[in-house]
Amino acid sequence: MELTDKNQKSYFNGRGAQINTANTFLKNKLVKDHVEGIDDWEVNHERTSYIIGKSKSIVNKVQSPDVGMWYSLNPYQGCEHGCIYCYARNSHEYWGFSAGLDFEQKIIVKQDAPQLFKKFLAKKTWDATPISLSGNTDCYQPAERKFKLTRQLLEIALSYKQPIGMITKNSLILRDLDILQEMAKYKLVMVYVSITSLDEKLRLKMEPRTTTAKQRLKIIEELSKAGLPIGVMTAPIIPGLNSHEIPAILKAASINGAKSAGYTIVRLNGSVQEIFKDWLQKNFPDRFDKVWHQTQSCHNGNVNDSRFGTRMQGEGNFAEIIRETFKLHCKLNQLNNEAITLNSNLFRIPPSQMSLF
Repeated sequence: MELTDKNQKSYFNGRGAQINTANTFLKNKLVKDHVEGIDDWEVNHERTSYIIGKSKSIVNKVQSPDVGMWYSLNPYQGCEHGCIYCYARNSHEYWGFSAGLDFEQKIIVKQDAPQLFKKFLAKKTWDATPISLSGNTDCYQPAERKFKLTRQLLEIALSYKQPIGMITKNSLILRDLDILQEMAKYKLVMVYVSITSLDEKLRLKMEPRTTTAKQRLKIIEELSKAGLPIGVMTAPIIPGLNSHEIPAILKAASINGAKSAGYTIVRLNGSVQEIFKDWLQKNFPDRFDKVWHQTQSCHNGNVNDSRFGTRMQGEGNFAEIIRETFKLHCKLNQLNNEAITLNSNLFRIPPSQMSLF
């Protein structure tokens, strides 16, 4: 169902979140109670601003045991893609912003990431454990066209022979095919492409500033032809919204060269619950109750879940249907037949860097 006239008037096209939720770390907030009495109040829900951040470190050890990564590296905080369900929204509050529109509009650029990455890799105790480039926000979001931090990080990883895992939904990754292909020769890289829906109308509402599903399948095809091990993430699965697309997504990904697949069921922790609920009511009022209640059925009566082991894939009858559907169509499409491992044995500090220590 399309937006109602009433909702359309206050809907910010090109953005996922339609509100700015309160920051849980701030005691005070700025509100607009009497706009007619404010001369200099400026609201612009279209403009994206880049904030140059300074970090003490860039590689973070992942403490969660159920996310499939040991270390993550994120050159950007916040993400202009605007995916309405994104769990990373909550982390934007640590920086003093909202998890809502701020997350999509105020992008923190860690411009010192390359220098910090080299410093990290030079540690005597580092054992070349694979690092996930973008465990939080997409490293190929629109900001990357301007700042090119991801490309610099890949160049460093190649020179050190540091294995890297990646996940993205942006076709900008094809710009770096030359580096990725060279890394693949040494088994230093694995890429997952996130495909949440093959329905373009749903994609535009749910992930407004991302590339199309057709283009994401092209990413899989191009990277696979170049010799990279490629997987597809059907994540998150949202009951009653895109859960029926699992078979079609897995088949399309396999046809285009994907060899592995994963999925998660949506969980609406922290401020994401309010942001998603507002979005769902405005975009799918006819399906709101179905989606909300089926999501609750996957998380023991709640839409949020922080329990390790169950939070990602849920529990209960509907979660079991999703799990069995995913397993069946992975088998039918010959996905996950072989484990993909990256090579940590080639790691070494380049001679040009040795002289600095």
